[in-house]
Amino acid sequence: MTAEPKQPVVLRRLRKRAQFLNAARGLRAGRTGFSLQIIAVEQLEPGIGLTVTKKVGNSPERNRIKRRLRAAARACGDQFQTQHDYVLVGRREALSLPFSKVVSDLSSAIAKVHAKPRDAGTAGP
Repeated sequence: MTAEPKQPVVLRRLRKRAQFLNAARGLRAGRTGFSLQIIAVEQLEPGIGLTVTKKVGNSPERNRIKRRLRAAARACGDQFQTQHDYVLVGRREALSLPFSKVVSDLSSAIAKVHAKPRDAGTAGP
């Protein structure tokens, strides 16, 4: 029995400033190389946006960070949930981290923002 190849997940690209600002009002998860922002939307396919500010470095450095984050997003493509917009805000550390660490950080950040919040009424030990 042969396994069927997995279909690549289609990620809608965020292009408008309003989409980025909307995601900034949602949930966040910070990691060493980036910060992940997420918000629920009505469109069916998940949307992804990348941004790196000028404070991070010159344009070749910023573009390299965006390329690494884009590749990490493709690697974690099956974890993005429908009807959500995701924005990755790149940091300078994304240049020096091993790519496998960037992918695992993105995977854990996605899991964190989609985790169910614990009950506030129950106190822990």
